[in-house]
Amino acid sequence: MRNFMIGTACLMMIGLIIAIIFYQNQNSKPILPLNEVLEEKAEQDEPKQQPLYAEHPIDYSLQNDQLNITFDKGKSWIPVPVEKDKLFNGEYSGNKQTLIEHSYILTKNRVAFLYSDGLSWEDQKIVLTYSLDQGKTWQDSIVAQPYPSIRFRKVAFLNDEFGYIIVSGDRTMSQEMSNVYLTKDGGKSWKETNNSNVTRLIADGGFVDENTGFLSFGTINPEKPQLYVTQDAGDTWQEASINIPAKYNEIFVIAETPVKEENHLALFINQGPNGDYKGGKVKGKFISNDNGVTWGFSTEVTPNETE
Repeated sequence: MRNFMIGTACLMMIGLIIAIIFYQNQNSKPILPLNEVLEEKAEQDEPKQQPLYAEHPIDYSLQNDQLNITFDKGKSWIPVPVEKDKLFNGEYSGNKQTLIEHSYILTKNRVAFLYSDGLSWEDQKIVLTYSLDQGKTWQDSIVAQPYPSIRFRKVAFLNDEFGYIIVSGDRTMSQEMSNVYLTKDGGKSWKETNNSNVTRLIADGGFVDENTGFLSFGTINPEKPQLYVTQDAGDTWQEASINIPAKYNEIFVIAETPVKEENHLALFINQGPNGDYKGGKVKGKFISNDNGVTWGFSTEVTPNETE
C-alpha cells in the first residue's frame, strides 16, 4: 500500500511539471530589442493608405488627404503640391470629397487649381498652382493679394495664352465684392479688369472671346436674371437687356454663362434653387445677335438638351 501511494504521488508530480512546461511554452514571447519594438509600434500607428481610383483617363483623387492626378486612368499618380484643405478655404460647406466646380482645370496640356492661401486678412491671397507638362513641374501664380474670405471661384482658359478668373468674397448677408482677372501670358501674370460695381451675390460668369465676357448676379430668391456684359475685355460693363415673355416671369431667374452658337450667342436661364416649373429642371434658351447686349426668347429646353 505504501509503495502504491508513493508511485501515485510521483506520477502526479511528473504530470504537474509537464503541464507547467507546456503552459510556459504557449504564453512566452520573445523579447525584442527596443528599436524593433518602436518600429513595430510605428507600423501599427501609421494610417493605412486607401487605394486610389480613377474614373476617367485624366482624373484626380482626394483620398488619403492628398490631391493626386493621373493621366493614365490610375496606373500612375502624381501628387499636386497644394494642401488639400487650402482647396476648400473660404465660404464652402461641401463634403471635401470632390473639388469645387470650376475651381480647377484638368486637361492633357494644362492642369490648374485655384485656391485661397493665408491665415490672416493681410496674408490671404488668391493663388493659381498650375502645370503645363503633366505634373513634372509646377508654378504658383499670385492672382490677388490681399483678398478677403473667398466664396465664388472660377478659372478657365480659352486658348494657350488667354484665361480668366472670377472670384467673390467678403460676403455680408446678401452682398459681396466680386472681381475679374485676365491673363494673356498663359497664367504667369494676372490683371484685374474694371469692376462692375454690382454687389449682389455672383451666380456665374465667363468669357466667350478675349473681349466679350459676362457676369450673372442673384442667387438668393432671385425674381429675374441680372446679366452684365463687357465687350472691351472688362474696361466697361453694362447690364444686358433680356426680354422674357410674360408667361416666364419669375420662372427663369438665373442666367448661366452664354456660349457661342453658330453666328450668335446662346444663353440658358435656369429656375434657381426654388424653381418648380415642370419639375424645376427646364431652362429658357435666349439668343443674342449683338454679342450679348440684348437677348430674345428662343425656346424651352430640357436638361438633356443643354448638355
